[in-house]
Amino acid sequence: MAQPLLVTAEEAGQKLLQFLARRFDEPQGVLHRWIRTGQVRINGGRAKPFDRVDFGDEVRVPPFAGGGAQAAAPVKEDRSLLPPIVAETDELIVFCKPAGLPVHPGTGHTDSLTARLEKSFAGAPFMPAPVHRLDRDTSGVLMFARDPETKELFQSHWNEMVTRRGYLAVVEGVPKPAQDTIRSFLVETDTHLSFSGAPGKGAKEAITSYQVVKTGGGYALLDINIETGRKNQIRVHMKELGHPVAGDKQYGARTNPIGRLCLHANELSFTHPATGEQITFKAKMPRDFNRVLR
Repeated sequence: MAQPLLVTAEEAGQKLLQFLARRFDEPQGVLHRWIRTGQVRINGGRAKPFDRVDFGDEVRVPPFAGGGAQAAAPVKEDRSLLPPIVAETDELIVFCKPAGLPVHPGTGHTDSLTARLEKSFAGAPFMPAPVHRLDRDTSGVLMFARDPETKELFQSHWNEMVTRRGYLAVVEGVPKPAQDTIRSFLVETDTHLSFSGAPGKGAKEAITSYQVVKTGGGYALLDINIETGRKNQIRVHMKELGHPVAGDKQYGARTNPIGRLCLHANELSFTHPATGEQITFKAKMPRDFNRVLR
């Protein structure tokens, strides 16, 4: 009979199913069957897949699990390479991604957030995976799923579950009116950039609401919410408005006051698709934005 597994301090608070997935290289269906048939017990009692394990708990597993030997303790995570963590749950890790760091590696660059995660979670059964996207030059809130079930759940319900995608942008000049909603149709060209287009022929509606919250130095700080998530949507709409995002040479900016794009994803609010819980994650405005507005 396999020796009971002891829950470590790092594992405390995880769901039983997640605990087993990190300990054993087995399909989710197999782990569910172990639990459902009573072959997995916590401190001698039957358990359910989403019961939480606590530090010091003894988790009994089938004698054949791990080849009859006690499974190894989880690999210690090295987070020294990772961006600041905004929040962390048993399902999600939420980062404040810095500007200039792409989510995935690509042509001309090898450093990326996923490459750093591969090093940080080396040996883990599942490397955290992005739930949504954020452009390389945009900083701010970015959610990663800690298991494949969460990734699939969130991505399949993304458009219906998200209630606010908030951004802060420093733009050239001061928009008038100070508060408005921009609606247009955007189409992606062969170069994968979004430009204004008419309905039809691949064009999709894009809706961006903004409000001026501060002005100074010939710039304005906007609080922005996007109801749709088209590629480069905010940047295209600010260009259409005649007030491009500072540092955005690609979309008409004449100035680059802090050496990067002045666009920051500061808030993400959504309704959890499984529990109905209202959740909000926020990232503070970058300090260098204030330098532009003096």
